[in-house]
Amino acid sequence: MTSITPVILCGGAGTRLWPKSRKMLPKQLLSLTGEQTMLQQTLERVRGYEKPVIVCNEAHRFMVAQQAQEIGFESFTMITEPVGRNTAPAIAFAALVAASQNKSTNLLVLPADHLLEVVEEFHRAVDIGLQASNNGGLVTFGIVPTAPETGYGYIQKAAGEVEDICPITQFVEKPNKETATKYIESGEYYWNAGMFLFSLRNLIDELAEHAPEIYRASVKAMDNAKIESDFIKLNLDDINAIPADSIDYALMEKTSRGFVIPLACGWSDVGSWPSLWEALDKDEQGNVALGDVIMEDCKNSLVFGEDHLVAAVGIEDLVVVDTKNATLVAPKSRCQEVKAIVRKISLAGRDEHEIHREVARPWGKYDSIGNGERFQVKRITVNPGASLSLQMHLHRAEHWVVVSGTAVVQRDEEEILLSENESVYIPIGVKHRLTNPGLLPLEIIEVQSGSYLGEDDIERFNDIYGRAKN
Repeated sequence: MTSITPVILCGGAGTRLWPKSRKMLPKQLLSLTGEQTMLQQTLERVRGYEKPVIVCNEAHRFMVAQQAQEIGFESFTMITEPVGRNTAPAIAFAALVAASQNKSTNLLVLPADHLLEVVEEFHRAVDIGLQASNNGGLVTFGIVPTAPETGYGYIQKAAGEVEDICPITQFVEKPNKETATKYIESGEYYWNAGMFLFSLRNLIDELAEHAPEIYRASVKAMDNAKIESDFIKLNLDDINAIPADSIDYALMEKTSRGFVIPLACGWSDVGSWPSLWEALDKDEQGNVALGDVIMEDCKNSLVFGEDHLVAAVGIEDLVVVDTKNATLVAPKSRCQEVKAIVRKISLAGRDEHEIHREVARPWGKYDSIGNGERFQVKRITVNPGASLSLQMHLHRAEHWVVVSGTAVVQRDEEEILLSENESVYIPIGVKHRLTNPGLLPLEIIEVQSGSYLGEDDIERFNDIYGRAKN
């Protein structure tokens, strides 16, 4: 049986889905179209193939690992990038890792943040692509277009071809409305979804021929990579030396071996709030309500509420997204301009484009529930068996109150066991560590006080997660 190794590309920031998607918690790690996150849905599609290779940002590695393990993927290879260099280097990294395990495998490359409603049709297309891949073809899956979309690139198949798999004539950039309409009418064009199937040997040969600089630099980066637990950690200097390019530009537009398989499977890249609205079930008035939402006399709108009631009256064709520390209101027709808002937030020196009020950590999470001059209050959740780093702060003291669960607190050389409704004080400059020894999550309230309360006021002495700073 032909071997298939899934490669899950888990980078990207999902900027157009702000304020729900942010740099430190992008859309692929969110539950937007069901109970599972988009990464988990992608992993479910490749269950039964070989052990997957996941390429992700270094900052997301613990969340990615946790989400994979939550759905039973205990065995996978993770490559972490300190910065992204687009899809060509990411696929090269995955190919080099796969080559060390099974040189005769095929790589099934999938973005982690796409929706496929008819998975059976996807698997049928993969089966069709295997023969071409084994015969030296570089296969991409072209989505059969349902409308003249201007937000996608297109793939043109060879004229007159009506087979399930066709030679590629060209890749084309995102067109204007008139050009996209002509593409649809011709019947020769598909949406470019960024999904591929490659024979590993052919991929490496073609990368070495058509993108030699990327290939050589990727080999060097993998040779210098550091293996930490289940992660292959790439070095920043090596990554920065690799030209940033997509697999389309670096390889697929240059090769003579490209083939496209038409795929009609209810696909969406869920790349914006309108596309999410399109993908989800609607009420009789065309509305999508997510979270705690009440709507009256509203039409064709999407309203999202994160942790409290959001009420809407008389709105039409709007997107309303309310999170704990940011709210977006926009016409559906102008949601592409959300990127401009994110850019303004960044230029203003704010952090709402990067982090939510609730922040995930390898050991659990914290929620900044209140702050003022010289104080901050957090609700901290520590997972069973997890432990924060042994650390010290130079500018703040901390008071911890256990809300539920059991805590072991190391304070300098002292060890303190705390139960519900008990507390401890950590003075400025004292080494300390918080551990949950129990089988249930530990919930504590932390009150910080001091002259500076930034997350970078932390000196780590020991950390089981290998972090050097906050």
